Amino acid sequence: MRKSLNQAWIFALLAFPILLWALPATFFDDTGIELCPSKFFFDIECLGCGITRAVMHMHHFDWREAVYYNYAVVAVYPALVYVWYLWLRTAWKKAKEQPPEPTSQPT
Repeated sequence: MRKSLNQAWIFALLAFPILLWALPATFFDDTGIELCPSKFFFDIECLGCGITRAVMHMHHFDWREAVYYNYAVVAVYPALVYVWYLWLRTAWKKAKEQPPEPTSQPT
């Protein structure tokens, strides 16, 4: 059970960047939904406003648009890639260390 769960986690980690590349860079642009409490209650943008759109544009190598939405993407995107790499490496090591799952033998 644990090995199959780990394999599913590895698959999800590998599939997520591909899914983001499959979506257009403008997927999160101008959705009309305000999720930021600072923007919703006080009409003031916080330091994180626009980071989702910026990361999506950075993921599509659209540097100018990414920086337009939030300058912090220059630090946030590499940090996200590094965390993704660490998760993938850890999951991969666990998959190699785990013994094969026992199979049920007919009696």
